Amino acid sequence: MEIKAITGTIVEIETDAIIVSHYEGAKRTEGDAAAADKALGGAITQLVKQGDIKGKLNEVNIIHSLGRLPASRVVVVGLGKKKELNTNKVRGAAAEACRYLRGKGVANIATGVLGTDAGIKTEDAVQAMTEGALLGLYTFRRYITRQENGFGEIKQLTIVGQEKRPIEKAIERGRIIAGAAIYARDMVNEPGNYMTPTRMAETARQVAKEYGLKVEVFDREKMKELGMGGLLGVSQGSQQPPKFIILSYKGRDSNDIDLALVGKGLTFDSGGISIKPAEHMEDMKGDMAGGASVMGTIMAVAQLKLKINVTALVPATENMPSGSAQKPGDVIIAMNGKTIEVINTDAEGRLILADALSYAVKNGVKAIIDVATLTGACQIALGKITIGAFTNNQPLLDKVVAASKEVGEPTWQMPMFDEYKEMIKSDIADIKNTGNRYGGAITAAKFLEEFVGETPWVHLDLTASDSDKDKGYIVKGATGAPVRTLINVVMGMAKK
Repeated sequence: MEIKAITGTIVEIETDAIIVSHYEGAKRTEGDAAAADKALGGAITQLVKQGDIKGKLNEVNIIHSLGRLPASRVVVVGLGKKKELNTNKVRGAAAEACRYLRGKGVANIATGVLGTDAGIKTEDAVQAMTEGALLGLYTFRRYITRQENGFGEIKQLTIVGQEKRPIEKAIERGRIIAGAAIYARDMVNEPGNYMTPTRMAETARQVAKEYGLKVEVFDREKMKELGMGGLLGVSQGSQQPPKFIILSYKGRDSNDIDLALVGKGLTFDSGGISIKPAEHMEDMKGDMAGGASVMGTIMAVAQLKLKINVTALVPATENMPSGSAQKPGDVIIAMNGKTIEVINTDAEGRLILADALSYAVKNGVKAIIDVATLTGACQIALGKITIGAFTNNQPLLDKVVAASKEVGEPTWQMPMFDEYKEMIKSDIADIKNTGNRYGGAITAAKFLEEFVGETPWVHLDLTASDSDKDKGYIVKGATGAPVRTLINVVMGMAKK
């Protein structure tokens, strides 16, 4: 979809549909809605009085202009209560309006800048609208061969404002950020027989070539040389060779790595010998969402040309049961030399992350953020709405939490008391990979903490990498979270 900026008045645009807005509880139309209402002979006002247009957040109503406007249709989207409006709600409203119009077979849309009369800056609103339109219209139809009736395509979105250049810059920024999240969504939505560790590595090479990143991919022999016992142990039951992917962006003149983004890359997780229940096992193709998110993030960082040095690390493998698979009771040695008793082979993500975190520390990174669909326990604790956050460094976590709030991907800090470490003590090794049934997300984080040393570190446990329905800019399937949070964190760090 092309998104462009023009100056002018929304009611003068000749297009298939224009989008205007209305606030919940407002008795009169304002701004673009008032101009459209006048041209329509007071139709919007009449519908407000009748209660057909309430202005509730994401409510969509359509009015046919019948020749009274150059645009064929007027869509009135609700923004909720004016005093409660923020950029995330603008993002969602833009998504709902665009998706509604796609369902009506509309190809070209024009809209004014939503929310500026509620105090939102024009550039912030335009960026949010751009992200909302692109994310809300996202589909993954690569393997659908049938044609579906009524499934259209919006070809152009025109944003009308007073100054063209600032709007164009905001559109470009929104396009880059949404594109990174869509990149991650595409990877997560791919079937496991296509998105293998080798395919993830090939994708990384393509990204590096297109955006000027440095890329390295370690194979099994290099992993053995480095002593990556966690990644090697998890991968040994699969016929797919493991890959350790390194993508590096250098935005300033220094060899220091300001931030390492570490993402879990389990391209399919059967649970191994501790096999998962069959129900919903197909969703385990998405166990590489953390890896996809850090790859998408560094792609955006390169396009935004941020003055910071960032490296993305993705240990990629399958976790499969076979005669060669690691077994409960096995002891493996991680890259930093710690011995690990494997209690449950389905607690595999922390094993491969142990090596990736150790690699980051060995290379002297200044800070680490790791992202993983690590535990079902975190989803039990927080539901599928909030990302669990753990840390050994409060200032770094505060940056992550603030960044997540700004983009509408909420995180919630979880405790990291030393008492939880007692639960992963092993009788025959330094640590074991699971505790008991209680506090599972926390003991998993305490496990990871063993491999970061004194390096400032935040662990994000994704409670959900996918959604089961369309809502705002989140669509059914992969969400692309927390790509926009990570980009926001890096943008903030680059400004320091």
